[in-house]
Amino acid sequence: MFNQYILKIALISSSLITSVIATPLIANELAQDSDLVEQQTDEKNIDKSTKSSPEVLNVWGKRLSANEPGYTSPESLLLPSDMVGINAITTEDLVKYEPSLVIRRRFIGDANGTIGIRSANMFQTARSMVFADGVPLHYYLESRWSGAPRWTMVSASEIAQVSVLYGPFSAQYGGNAMGGVINIETEIPQEREFNADLSMFTQQAKAYDFDEDVSGYKTFVSFGDKVNNLSYYVSFNHLDNDAQPQTFRSASASGSDQQSSKTGGSAGVDSRNRDVYWYGDTGIVTSQTNNYKVKIGYQQSNWQALFNLAYEDRSSDNVGQSYIRDATGNKVYSANNEVINGTMFSFNSSGLNDSHLLRESLSLGLRLKVELSDDIELEANINQFDILKDETRTSALHPNDPAFNGNGKITDYDDSGWTTGDVTVTVSDFIIPRINLLSGIRHEDYQLNLNVYNTDDYLAGDKQNYSSSFGGETQLNAIFAQLNWSDDKRWDMTLGLRYEQFESSNGYYSEVNKAINQLELVAAPSVEYKKTSPKFTIGYYPADKWLVRYSIAKAYRFPIVEELFRQYQAYNSINESNPNLAPENGFHQNLMLNRDLDGGYVRVNLFYDQIDDAIESQSTTIIGGINDGTNLSTFVPLDKTETKGAEFIFNQANVGIDGLDLRFNMTYTHARITENSANPEWEGNVYPRMPKWRANLLSTYAINDDWNVSVNAQYASDVYARLQNDDIIDQVYGAADSYLLFGFKSQYMINDELKASVGIDNLTNELT
Repeated sequence: MFNQYILKIALISSSLITSVIATPLIANELAQDSDLVEQQTDEKNIDKSTKSSPEVLNVWGKRLSANEPGYTSPESLLLPSDMVGINAITTEDLVKYEPSLVIRRRFIGDANGTIGIRSANMFQTARSMVFADGVPLHYYLESRWSGAPRWTMVSASEIAQVSVLYGPFSAQYGGNAMGGVINIETEIPQEREFNADLSMFTQQAKAYDFDEDVSGYKTFVSFGDKVNNLSYYVSFNHLDNDAQPQTFRSASASGSDQQSSKTGGSAGVDSRNRDVYWYGDTGIVTSQTNNYKVKIGYQQSNWQALFNLAYEDRSSDNVGQSYIRDATGNKVYSANNEVINGTMFSFNSSGLNDSHLLRESLSLGLRLKVELSDDIELEANINQFDILKDETRTSALHPNDPAFNGNGKITDYDDSGWTTGDVTVTVSDFIIPRINLLSGIRHEDYQLNLNVYNTDDYLAGDKQNYSSSFGGETQLNAIFAQLNWSDDKRWDMTLGLRYEQFESSNGYYSEVNKAINQLELVAAPSVEYKKTSPKFTIGYYPADKWLVRYSIAKAYRFPIVEELFRQYQAYNSINESNPNLAPENGFHQNLMLNRDLDGGYVRVNLFYDQIDDAIESQSTTIIGGINDGTNLSTFVPLDKTETKGAEFIFNQANVGIDGLDLRFNMTYTHARITENSANPEWEGNVYPRMPKWRANLLSTYAINDDWNVSVNAQYASDVYARLQNDDIIDQVYGAADSYLLFGFKSQYMINDELKASVGIDNLTNELT
């Protein structure tokens, strides 16, 4: 990350009154103290114009009492008063200061903004769930950087509340909640409103031979109104940004006494301490994202409904640049045993190619809540997500390379997306007083078809013969029940059970028929798993404002389509499919100690996560034969991993002086590979991308009712990026270094209808 300067101007309607239609799924899992949310809301004065745009926030089930369902998972709640101190351009900005949570966002508008929570690192995207108004944003078709949530389907400017749940301790969530669940609630108007904001940002970026400033902007407009029982809301969000190169290219290098007239680039080592020569990068990324949103809410005396439509149109372009120059200053795009300053290396321009992405996505969601009686509530959610278009055109070489003839590859997603739905029933005083029942069913269906074509004209997009192809479907059906009990004094307890049936089907992958030297599609076997996951929590209130809670749960995370069926062969790498992949088997525990404060709380969590059959992409090098030296990868399980951790959280309003709000958290994590029969030498290794220490600070001081200033910080210790733990060199491309980032924001309310803010992320311009 490089430092970013952000300027934002927002126009808001003077009559703006907003409401949140929040799901009971969220309400049932909110904070451990029943008065905490309301207490924070009251004491932080969120109706102040500097604290948030919305003047009124009414959240379904916002206030919990001890006899209501829930009390299973540690939770962190972000209200508008907390968000005011964040330089929030895109949705994921709002959660980056939360405990034990990391967002891998390389630039504003990054489509690969992956998320990691607790024992799930940033590339284990299928272990975290993200919902907005009950609609899934998580992306369970692919993994790692390709499995980032679809953050851009929601604008940061429309968000009213964010809740983060930690661990799979609620029967409502399956193994995809091993890390945690993010629940986002957006605004729905109660009166006529108009909002507009403009954000502009610039960034200084310098690495190797790249040294440029890049910039971008975001515009957002929305309009909504309520007519009798009908509320409607429409918005448009446009993001346009240039970003630094995402990959820096290097070639194996060795010493030489020869001389050359060429210049540029630099000799060094990579993260694994191998001698290399840095000869280029993949170029500035120019990206544009448009999001169109329609929300329609309807409310009667005993039922409410919310329809949600989001359409995303995204494009991005980049072309690599070579650092190598000949004697006349012209760029060089290939070299064979070239020597510069005593270092010999070879490269071609396949790593400096030209790439163009076009992506269109459509999400439809419907949420219905019905009060069947004084004691029974029902909620239903359904979502359909379709990839309308997702095509990347890539040249084989740099377009200016004399050897380039216009050929390349086209990657195309065909007939891909998902359908999800659930029905949940909450029954108060089930059979006897103070026992409540939470029960429901859920269905998920995912389909992925990914084709890579060869083309003689990549710009024209002519698709010719297949280069590779794979795809398939997965389906999950679940039923769950959870009993919640409280004596209304000192004790509460929950007992939950979740039964899941998983099935993969219609899987296929491409394989070269060596007899005829042609690519053929091979049908992959289907698998079916049935798993039962028990959950249990018990809470004890030893005194007023004190709470001790212990939670324990089993969870199974079933493989996604890519992990089952992905197969390809290209240049010096091979990926083999693994259609018989078993689910991850998780055993999770959490011990929480919570002390309420005036306007906040202090909390300690001790957690332990053991995952058997943890799905990872493992690789080896083939020795001998036709594929000698080729890197072979496949998704296979690590037999067992363990993560032990401790969290300290301090959140309080008016700390020491009126107007100073503080959110601070620190996490210690000890994550290890404890068993791995595929590569026994990795046993005892630190689990990749899991820092031993991480900490976040978010502080905001209200100078007066119109003006506030915020200072924030993020810290993470050094990590390994590879299972082998052999990436030991810092401050080079590919290293996962420690970082300490400082940020600043100041917001001023010019009048009732106009506010402005200025901010800087990464004040010290630290390289991460």
